[in-house]
Amino acid sequence: MKKIIAIALALVLALSLGASALADEEVTITIGASPAPHAEILEYAAELLAEQGIKLDVKVYSDYVQPNLAVESGDLDANYFQHKPYMDTFNEENGTHLVSLGAVHYEPLGIYGGKTTSLDELEDGATIYIPNDASNGARALFLLQKEGLITLPEDADPASVTIYDIEDNPHDYEIKDAEAAQLPEILPDVDLAVINGNYAIEAGLNEVGALAKEDPSESLIEYANILCVKEGSEEDEAIQALLEVLQSDEVADFITDTYQGAAVAVKYAVEELEAAEGEDAEAETEEPVEDAETEEAAE
Repeated sequence: MKKIIAIALALVLALSLGASALADEEVTITIGASPAPHAEILEYAAELLAEQGIKLDVKVYSDYVQPNLAVESGDLDANYFQHKPYMDTFNEENGTHLVSLGAVHYEPLGIYGGKTTSLDELEDGATIYIPNDASNGARALFLLQKEGLITLPEDADPASVTIYDIEDNPHDYEIKDAEAAQLPEILPDVDLAVINGNYAIEAGLNEVGALAKEDPSESLIEYANILCVKEGSEEDEAIQALLEVLQSDEVADFITDTYQGAAVAVKYAVEELEAAEGEDAEAETEEPVEDAETEEAAE
């Protein structure tokens, strides 16, 4: 709940900052993004930003490394393609200075069928591929455990558990990893693959549907996709204006209507989670109403 409140506060803060003091001349933000849904969301946001005299120049990348290096070097003002655990790991491994300005949307990780089209039909020794980066690989393993395919240690770290940590694999599934972007291409030659939402959307897999997906309530906050900049650029007025637009109702509606659950607007998902937790808390505090006749009988 604390994480949910933190995200909600970040949304409020971003909306309050605005972009009131932008210069009269047109300002350009150069931003890197994955093709879908990120670049598509940015193209929609660009129309709203143009009303404020801000031009959004979207550079499309097919991998998870170059857009971070480009922000670090200053070739990009920002990027929008990753979640915070991935960014944190990237900073640690590469000595970069990237920071998150706020969350925009969440993409449930999915198990997609290749040679095997049902989890119930999965045979012993089947081949399953997962992303090879630390955060998404760990996330994939927890999804496989959720579906009863493997067992991880009770103390497994959700951010760093690996294939080598699998505690029980009773059906001898051959679990391998590969670059996340390559998984849709590999899929026809393997039984199953756990694929990131953006790559599933690009490959049209969302139209077929996943065999299983993460429950957004379990990992929404941790794996929400973020607007990322280099440390020191957080207060740039044009960047803050971009964040405000990306976290607006208009963009949230666009995400909801366009992706039909393959991408979920954090703004609305947080509201739903808070409402659900509020209902649970209210239910827990309600005192049971005793039947009057039973009470009289007891007397």
